[in-house]
Amino acid sequence: MYSVQVKKTSRIVAGALMLCLVAGTAGQALDRLEFTVPDAPKALEEELRAASILLASEKAGNTLAQDIFTDARAEYASLLNALYARGYYSAVIHVYVDGVEAASIAPLDAPGAISAIKVVVEPGPEFAFSQARIAPLAKRTELPEGFAVGKTAESGVILEAVTAGVNGWRDRSYAKAEVASQKLTADHASAKLAADVVLDPGPALRFGRLTIKGADRMRLARVRAIAGLPEGEAFSPAEVDRAAARLRRTGVFKSVTLTEDDFITSPDLLGITATLVEEKKRRYTFGAEISSNDGLTLNAAWLHRNLFGGGERLKISGDVTNIGSAVGGADYMLGVSLERPATFSPDTTAGVAFSYGRMNEADYDADLFSATVTLSQVVTEQLSGKAGLSYDYARITDPIGESTYRAVSLPISVIWDRRDSKTDATRNFYVTGEVKPFLGFGDTDSGVRATFDLRGYRALGEAKRLVLAGRVQAGAVFGANLAGTPRDYLFYSGGGGTVRGQPYQSLGVNVLSDGLGGTFQTGGKTFIGGSFEARMKVTDSIGVVGFVDIGRIDASEFFSDSGDWHAGAGVGVRYATPVGPIRLDVAGPVGGNTGDGVQIYVGLGQAF
Repeated sequence: MYSVQVKKTSRIVAGALMLCLVAGTAGQALDRLEFTVPDAPKALEEELRAASILLASEKAGNTLAQDIFTDARAEYASLLNALYARGYYSAVIHVYVDGVEAASIAPLDAPGAISAIKVVVEPGPEFAFSQARIAPLAKRTELPEGFAVGKTAESGVILEAVTAGVNGWRDRSYAKAEVASQKLTADHASAKLAADVVLDPGPALRFGRLTIKGADRMRLARVRAIAGLPEGEAFSPAEVDRAAARLRRTGVFKSVTLTEDDFITSPDLLGITATLVEEKKRRYTFGAEISSNDGLTLNAAWLHRNLFGGGERLKISGDVTNIGSAVGGADYMLGVSLERPATFSPDTTAGVAFSYGRMNEADYDADLFSATVTLSQVVTEQLSGKAGLSYDYARITDPIGESTYRAVSLPISVIWDRRDSKTDATRNFYVTGEVKPFLGFGDTDSGVRATFDLRGYRALGEAKRLVLAGRVQAGAVFGANLAGTPRDYLFYSGGGGTVRGQPYQSLGVNVLSDGLGGTFQTGGKTFIGGSFEARMKVTDSIGVVGFVDIGRIDASEFFSDSGDWHAGAGVGVRYATPVGPIRLDVAGPVGGNTGDGVQIYVGLGQAF
């Protein structure tokens, strides 16, 4: 093992003066840094190199002698922790500064210049557990598989086992469970480690009063209702986490921290303190996306996070799309929504929304109005659902003439989101589906509209710089005739959200114009589409993408004689930003007859 010898000196003033002089000069750059781990497994050597403070300092270009000397003295502890983590408890570490052991050099005798450093690590044997015991354990507590006799005695495994033991009791309402004693004995002759840990569960506790700090503009009763901590019921760490998540979801707070009291309130109550930092009451957002064929899209929104002091969110948003589009004219949409969290239950949000839009498409013009009441339910952080009651009105002008559609619908949707990032996912999946029964009035038919969207992501390689992403979309209208279905319920394909390289909504179905002797295009009752992307990171900020999209629209059922398909493919560039990658895609048609030429798309976030 290494030892530390500190030279005593009576020349404190001279030593301090020397340090000042060293601090005022750059010192000589390090000529040589050797790092050797004789007879060690390659994996262990790589971990030690990764833990080395000196190697990291050299990579960062540090040249000041006093900084290098400080790093050299800190090297021992950093390497020792890495060795313990792999089960090596008999290691000998040497850090030589110009031939002198760094641990033997007193801080006041720090050299003014350093030319060579040599690090030598002799890891010794790998230790195994001769005893692996933690007691008592709560029922159904699962310890790490590696915490067993004969397994490698890694320090991290011991810590995991202790944490699992304590959390096992906490999950069963023993909030003050802790380690009562621990005995770790290393037998260097046999390379064995005995671990014997005794836990003290403490008493079973119930939730006490929630104390709130920092809610200056929120009513305390509403904070408690949103948090939903079950006062008087058995303590559960999962309930504390859920309460914090509910408060964060409101968007009212910049920071949410829930902490347990250090003391127990008689007889068995544990108080929780919520420390909150409120966000600004209002937020403004702006966005833009441009396509060479579809034109410019602009959107803006104004949000009030806490309208009546109970976490109510008022949002006013506006979109202008297809500005300068090669087909059709600009489309306009204005929406107003109000949401109230913790309605009926802590995880239920009630909302009301109104929207008005003016569509100027290639084959029709439309005035749209919608009014909706919704209830949203969060089941878990990944799973949520929504149900609502909506009234939809549409006045359509097309080659046939003017038509009015009116319907009351009951949209029900579910979202299961397991992605690791909402703007640049690298693993897991996202799936959403909606079923929307609707009752038509007048000439509007009744039926059901259903949609489905599945996205999957997988990173390849150790560095995970290549991500494969796939998407499948589908939609259908059942029970209503094509002419009797509200126009905005029908499906089109083409553009950034479906098939890049094909013009926006360029694929629909052709229907006869009664009495006009020709045909015109409208949406279809069924749609199916797919996308595949290969995303490669070139640097930490820049990535390249290759992609192919395909879509099909049918007038009635899937893959009928009255349908058609098209496809597009292209390449793209991504530039990473804190709010998501900036996207530039260049695509062209590779199938179908709806497009000709190159399409360019610019936006924020991945395509899906």
